[in-house]
Amino acid sequence: MSATKKSRVLVVDDEEHYRSALERILVRVGHEVFTARDASEAIATVAAQPVDLVLCDYKMPGINGLEVIRQIHELAPDLPCIVVTGYGTPETSIEALRAGAYWYLEKPFEQERLDVIRRLVEQAIEHGRLKSENRLLQNQLRSKYKFDSIVGKSASLQKVLGMVEKIAETDSTVLITGESGTGKELIARAIHYNSRRSDRMLVTVNCGAIPEELLESELFGHVKGAFTNAIQHREGRFSLAHGGTIFLDEIGDMSPNLQVKLLRVLQERTFEPVGSSKTEHVDVRVIAATNQNLPDMIQDKSFREDLYYRLNVLPVEMPPLRERRDDVPLLVHHFLDRARAEKECRVLGLSDDALERLVSHEWPGNVRELENMMERLLVLTSEGEIGLDDLPADFRQPPSPRNQGAPKVPASGLDFNDVVEQLEVDLILQALEHTHWNKNRAAQLLGLNRTTLEGKIRKRGLAPPGSES
Repeated sequence: MSATKKSRVLVVDDEEHYRSALERILVRVGHEVFTARDASEAIATVAAQPVDLVLCDYKMPGINGLEVIRQIHELAPDLPCIVVTGYGTPETSIEALRAGAYWYLEKPFEQERLDVIRRLVEQAIEHGRLKSENRLLQNQLRSKYKFDSIVGKSASLQKVLGMVEKIAETDSTVLITGESGTGKELIARAIHYNSRRSDRMLVTVNCGAIPEELLESELFGHVKGAFTNAIQHREGRFSLAHGGTIFLDEIGDMSPNLQVKLLRVLQERTFEPVGSSKTEHVDVRVIAATNQNLPDMIQDKSFREDLYYRLNVLPVEMPPLRERRDDVPLLVHHFLDRARAEKECRVLGLSDDALERLVSHEWPGNVRELENMMERLLVLTSEGEIGLDDLPADFRQPPSPRNQGAPKVPASGLDFNDVVEQLEVDLILQALEHTHWNKNRAAQLLGLNRTTLEGKIRKRGLAPPGSES
């Protein structure tokens, strides 16, 4: 069994007596100790090798201990430093903490204070370790959610990423729309981890997954006794996200009562926890997402128009996978590569006809559906190549051909107006089916105003399949 790795502690003091005293104490409790007599030796030691903690005398000739700490933090921002002082006053301690010191330690080092010194040193080293781990995690997250790490080369996706890259630099509220499975949360995370708030928390709330009676407490917190089972104070998600970002997914499922309270947070950056009359202020960026048509919900009086405009400051619409078919092969290989990296996977790839069938699929569940499909195929195919016969039955059937040519004029002639009218109906139905009856997007596909499209739908008596006429 290997011995526990010793922590490395640097003691900086111009007086040999105190350097030696601290060195003996620290070695006795199991640390490896380096010593320095002045700032230049201290900086050289930190630059030359890993150090877990610095204990630095406050008053030294030339540069004092506080300036040494500032210079050390330029080299190693997460390295904890304890100021050692023989002039313990409240002003000295405040000055040390403002300079970035973890804490301060007063001379002399009496025998009865050895346990206090030991605990303080261990706590400071653990604090530095946690800061370093957190910084590493933040860097990994930034790398994972870099814009060039998002898979896809299609023009529609690249347009979104170009817009989102500019959005990340601002603090404005963002509304991400798009069908289920298009990657709205991925974009929200990319915005946060590429923003100036990336060193603070990203707090995610699924407004559709939490019962209405609990969502208010989840968002804003509650005080003890606010309602049955409120046995203690609880901090809400907005408070947790202070200084960072809150991502409100499925915002269209939020009740009208909560919409009013959210509107106030967006307008005034204040709220009251449930059961409290105390107003809390919050500095948080809001990113919301929905797969619902909020303008239609405004017409139905189920979503507040003023809240919509507060959320829709920077709109981002995620394109469905069927509009970015060039990305399907890239996504397939991405999921394959990830499976090879995470677990034993001996699948080589997909045959050309199997890949072609995946590209031609409509993917109503979008990227999430494709990801689930690939996981299923990788589980059921132990090795080799995934072929057309390995796909589910509905994928093995060739897609039905579409007659996209102009109608033929028979020798007997035709009624031009009837044909044009029927062609118009066919085009409108294609656009509506293509967008799952999302009239805004269907109008965009046809190059029409929404009101013009709605007039034509009413005139032709068109309705979604299964609806009452």
